[in-house]
Amino acid sequence: MQSSFGSLELSHRVRRDSPLKKLSVLIDWESFRPHLQNLYKRDKTRGGGQEPFDELMMFKAILLGQWHSLSDAKLEESLLVRLDFMDFCGLSLSDAVPDETTLCRFRLRLVKHNRLESLLSEINEQLQSRGLMVKKAHGAVLDATLIESAARPRRTIEMDVDENGEAVFHEDGSQPGVVSRVHESVDCDATWLKKGKRCYFGYRAYVVVDSEEGYVRGVHAAPANENETKHMENAFCKARMDMSRLYADKGYASAKNRAYLKERKIKDGIMYRATRQKPLTVRQKKVNQLIGKVRYLVERCFGTLKRIFGMRRASYLGLEKVTAQLTIKCMVLNLLKASRKIHLEYPGTGKMRPMTG
Repeated sequence: MQSSFGSLELSHRVRRDSPLKKLSVLIDWESFRPHLQNLYKRDKTRGGGQEPFDELMMFKAILLGQWHSLSDAKLEESLLVRLDFMDFCGLSLSDAVPDETTLCRFRLRLVKHNRLESLLSEINEQLQSRGLMVKKAHGAVLDATLIESAARPRRTIEMDVDENGEAVFHEDGSQPGVVSRVHESVDCDATWLKKGKRCYFGYRAYVVVDSEEGYVRGVHAAPANENETKHMENAFCKARMDMSRLYADKGYASAKNRAYLKERKIKDGIMYRATRQKPLTVRQKKVNQLIGKVRYLVERCFGTLKRIFGMRRASYLGLEKVTAQLTIKCMVLNLLKASRKIHLEYPGTGKMRPMTG
């Protein structure tokens, strides 16, 4: 998209301390194009159909939608009226804006073609090249949090009755009123989990952050009722980083997980778990206290995801889409964290300096 007097004037109207203004300068967005190629297949022999919107502009729009927890319809409206959205996406007042259906389909294409993990890695590499994120962290911290489903956990049960509403006796001798059909919630991947005195219907989101500043390095999700212990390996594999130690709470304590870390020459930072026959020793209690002092980084990450980015409840149905939403939320979390560490020297110059004090 070419610059015009209108777009330049629009850019000057956006405050230079805006996170989006900082990110426009901080990140080399053109480097994302290789990760966004071949999302559309156009048949050129038949005219190819309508020319698709620029993939990079669409990706930026998807980031904004998750940053502000907007529906596709609200995102379309915001792209039409918000100057900071237009400036960040490289749109001018005269440019066409994708409608809500186009935005939804583009997001689904990112999921279908498995592009989100590589896009998160590209963001992290950009931040590392700017000196805002360490490349090799001392360690990584793993934990999980509960995300409620976007659907209501309704179960519909149909009973066999006759025309008068009376229970039907089955030929096999079973009791009257036996359930014949059970319709579960429309979110078939979500499950129930009781935690404390409250029951949750949804998913468990696993996040791996570095032990230096809490940048997200890997994301994984699973149904809520599945045990945390067996998902440590999957979450660990999603974290594309060099680490010397993995910290985790006692929910991940198992001989298999400890052997997995030992095999990969990763220092064991998993808390010890007491049993009825085997209480913790003084040394194990001390180790748990030391690990607890590092785990606040991932808890702070969950707080930001839920408080600022609205990830208490999923916006989509199904494990695949919930994982995708969580991944995009973690992208914007890292971008927001990085934007808070820089200050633009002068409007329009692109010069930056680290924040002090």
